[in-house]
Amino acid sequence: MTAKKLARGVAVAGVGMSKFGVFSDKSSRDLFVEAYQELRKTVEKGLSPKDIEAFYLGNFSADQFEKQGHLAPIVASWIGISPVASARMEDACASGSVALRQAILAIASGQYDVVLVGGLEKMTDLPTAAVTDALASAADTLFEIPAGFTFPGFYATMATAYMDKYHADPDAFLRVAIKNHENGALNDKAQFNQTIKDVMAGKKAKAEQKGQPVPTWETEMDFLKDSKANPMIAWPLRLFDCSPVSDGAAAVLLVSEDVVSKYTDHPIYVAGIGQASDGALAERESLTEVPSAAKAAAQAYEMAGISPADIDFAEVHDCFTIAEIMASEDLGFFPRGEGWKVAMEGKTSRTGEHPINPSGGLKAKGHPVGASGVAQVVEVWKQLQGIAGARQLPGSLRYALTHNVGGTGQTTVVHIFEKRN
Repeated sequence: MTAKKLARGVAVAGVGMSKFGVFSDKSSRDLFVEAYQELRKTVEKGLSPKDIEAFYLGNFSADQFEKQGHLAPIVASWIGISPVASARMEDACASGSVALRQAILAIASGQYDVVLVGGLEKMTDLPTAAVTDALASAADTLFEIPAGFTFPGFYATMATAYMDKYHADPDAFLRVAIKNHENGALNDKAQFNQTIKDVMAGKKAKAEQKGQPVPTWETEMDFLKDSKANPMIAWPLRLFDCSPVSDGAAAVLLVSEDVVSKYTDHPIYVAGIGQASDGALAERESLTEVPSAAKAAAQAYEMAGISPADIDFAEVHDCFTIAEIMASEDLGFFPRGEGWKVAMEGKTSRTGEHPINPSGGLKAKGHPVGASGVAQVVEVWKQLQGIAGARQLPGSLRYALTHNVGGTGQTTVVHIFEKRN
């Protein structure tokens, strides 16, 4: 079978994102305005709102989080681009990447030349228990949820199976958390822009200020293994293994190769795309891999005409630390059962042989679910342009990959981007 190709080239001409975090004084549309305004500043030759022909918005559940449905045309009006065609895409935590993929296909088909892609979520208006229930609707509510599962339980089950099959040390999960907090500390848009050492110092200073016993942790692992400081959520996953509940928005401007020179002389091209689906976790033969991720990645590699070894860095869906380890194997970066070992060895750090999540990932940057897939592209664009600041990866970068998962892998979307000389 002939490899699938886009009918014409599609490029990223600008990006933007709000800060991720907790914003009780802002609505989701306010956050998207921040992302859109930043995007307009990054378009090298300028962008007129009148140029935008369509708007694809990734959003999981404004209906539950904000009691607001029909979000895409409302946001389009809010940023002044009505009456363009506007559509909200929902595929759980992969909503943003699904919106991106649909926009890429729309441009490649010749339907549009200039499309705005957005992702947003405003989660923190609800208490944590209600957020957990809302997120659980992305699982199989007929069979899995009545059995008592929530997403920490799902990924704890996967972590337990992985440990059993590969004799993995759970310290590897904590090493992922340490790495991603180190990266997030260099990202001013991250929800947690503190290293684990910074968190430790802050807690010690607070205890001393209150006249309480000062913790005696000496290393990050001491802190992360302290059940009071880092409580168990669902064994073996602790609090710092979990991505936070977040508010935030991100935006990407896609243009066709026919008009790209109108907007920038330094485009980042879409080299490959892939999307695949799967059933609920209980239906799978193995709990230690995500078949939809491997399938989507294979599609993207084939379209790009490259292999995993050609990827210079990746932004992957680390909703829980075990998810990053499994993704590093699903995407072909490391053999099955080796992901935990390379995490322990530091090979996925910014200076390692295969950097993963230089932005801080969902773990430290934050996980406003509908925005996460689009925010991954923001990091890719900055790294490939060489403007990621203190977290800029060394060397000459050409290919980057994003990996965005819905649920436990019922949906996975993979995109590969290329900087051409």
